[in-house]
Amino acid sequence: MKRQNFPEVIATRRAEGAALDYWLSLLSGDTVRVQFLLGDPQGHIHPNSVFDTSDVEEWKNYRYNTKALRIWSLTYEEEFTCPLFVTASRGYADCLQLLLREGANVDFAPGGETALHGACENAHTECAKILLRYGANPNAGSQDGAHPLHCCKTPQSFQCAKLLLQYGAHVNCPTEDEEDTPLHVASRLGLWEHVDLFLRYGASVNKRDMKGETPLCAACSAPQSCEALESHFLVCQRLIQAGSDIHARDQDQQNPLHLACKSANPRVVELLLAQGAQVNAMSYSGNTAMQNILQVTAYRLANQPELIVRALLNHGAIRVWPGALIKVLRYCCASPRTVEVLLNTYSHVRVTDEWSEAVPRDVQQKHPDFFQSVFSLREAPRSLQHLCRCCLRSHLEGKLPQLLPHLPLPPKLLGFLQLDFEGVLY
Repeated sequence: MKRQNFPEVIATRRAEGAALDYWLSLLSGDTVRVQFLLGDPQGHIHPNSVFDTSDVEEWKNYRYNTKALRIWSLTYEEEFTCPLFVTASRGYADCLQLLLREGANVDFAPGGETALHGACENAHTECAKILLRYGANPNAGSQDGAHPLHCCKTPQSFQCAKLLLQYGAHVNCPTEDEEDTPLHVASRLGLWEHVDLFLRYGASVNKRDMKGETPLCAACSAPQSCEALESHFLVCQRLIQAGSDIHARDQDQQNPLHLACKSANPRVVELLLAQGAQVNAMSYSGNTAMQNILQVTAYRLANQPELIVRALLNHGAIRVWPGALIKVLRYCCASPRTVEVLLNTYSHVRVTDEWSEAVPRDVQQKHPDFFQSVFSLREAPRSLQHLCRCCLRSHLEGKLPQLLPHLPLPPKLLGFLQLDFEGVLY
């Protein structure tokens, strides 16, 4: 390690032993032991010590090698940490307060992040409160330009975010690398309470990051498990209420609808369509929203991609070219409902022997009635009922969502016209 021109702590064996004792006490939050070590004049321990953790292998064996722990009074290096950061990031409020009373620098950041960053990242509200009361800078930048507000990345960190704003944190501060605002971060993570908080403090709803994404784009593009669908929907709903541009495009010319289809969030897609999203807009690569959802259907089965395909078709999405239907069948057969809703927009489908070959045998066995009904279309025309549906949908093309609710039809027939799932084709 290259040494700087700063005073080195005396490296006696006793000092090394005290250093290890100090480190272990900090890790366990042993306030009594830390206080004793800080008061021991022979231990050369102080609240602004810096712990060198650059050699991971040595640290694994620190119990048997006291030289693995070296304490230096150095300037910033990314491999280092300090007592204040250790205690704040672990939630040891009493120990943290002791270090601050003993003169620890509240904004000391030898590892690139202040203790306030650590407290917020780990959602330790009491520690964040103590640090702010001792004058911690709520707008301190880390080595990658992130502020403590960017570190509030879990639902549990809401109170930390609220405290930071109350102490003057800048709600629109961007990171240096990605130019993400806290609203971008919270939107991407589906933290709807954070989003609401930031908007109430004046967050810019249409500010763009390095990729040209607005917070709404960020919320729509984030990978979403089934458990995260609802929270991302609430985020998008709040952003739109606050005036987010649903037609905004990123650097790849993808709008929120493109991105929501990629992440396969049905409720967000329906929300965007209800707000007037352009269903057939193309991205820079030439993809429409329909192409995006069909490309990910096989990987997002749990998210019910068929709901998205149906919503797009009911809002006037251009149908798949008939010659490409076998390709769609091949890649989307694991989602029979997706295949069903697509095929139910055609009055005639040219089924060949290749269709049965395109669907793996195990998938056919899992959904025998449906695929038998698909393959039987080769020998029989579609039913009159279905042909009537196609005729009416063609007549109302592009206006279905607006006009159908006003037609004096029973709910079951309305559902039929809007491509409700039946499990078979006829």
